[in-house]
Amino acid sequence: MNLEGLDTSILGPAFVAGLLVLSTHVPLGRRVLARGIIFIDLAIAQIAGLGVIAAHAFGWEAGDWTVQATAFGAALGGALLLYWCERRWPEVQEAIIGTAFILAASAGILMLAGNPHAGEHLKDLMVGQILWVDYQQLPIIVGLYALVLILWFGLVRHGNHLFFYLLFAVTVTASVQLVGVYLVFASLIIPALAVRKAGTNGLWIAYGIGAAGYGLGLLLSAMLDMPAGAMIVLTLACIAILSPRFVMSA
Repeated sequence: MNLEGLDTSILGPAFVAGLLVLSTHVPLGRRVLARGIIFIDLAIAQIAGLGVIAAHAFGWEAGDWTVQATAFGAALGGALLLYWCERRWPEVQEAIIGTAFILAASAGILMLAGNPHAGEHLKDLMVGQILWVDYQQLPIIVGLYALVLILWFGLVRHGNHLFFYLLFAVTVTASVQLVGVYLVFASLIIPALAVRKAGTNGLWIAYGIGAAGYGLGLLLSAMLDMPAGAMIVLTLACIAILSPRFVMSA
């Protein structure tokens, strides 16, 4: 066990980034679960990732506005396509979402086929590099997520499905580049699953479960010198599994 790994200059911004991701993903995840379109986040996240891979294939540097624009454009295009499919073939929407995910993943692998660093790029996209987050990255994320939450609670959660898809695309695109696909999916679905039978306090309990999962996961990853993203996913799942009695009493 490595207690020297408990460096607040690294764990602090990573934990704040996790809380920011949870701020939007918990309410969105509850809607995803209620609508039964569980894999929409994976599909849109993978499509956004395909945009990032395409941008790198053109030689654009990470963090450049062109990379961000390409990722957002890909995600928004994917969201609009999935919305159209839902309107056209609602009975097979989940199958279409799964197909979109595997097509985007396969296209990304083909794009990286000639890249000697392909494995590293794919790992960063899927598992993420939350420990590389610094405070300088977070003000833009705070502003974006604040806008998302205002639109969600003010307009979208009871409104048009199109706005849901567009808002979802914007949120997931930012989150994938911050924490990776696995943590995006875990943040959306695991807290929502844990509180699916909770009452009016379900949203706040889900936030608590998510915060505990990120906090404990980061601490364990630092002390055990293990990958942070994967450890957070596992701790989120464990806390969610242990929470039903508390959730049902809420």
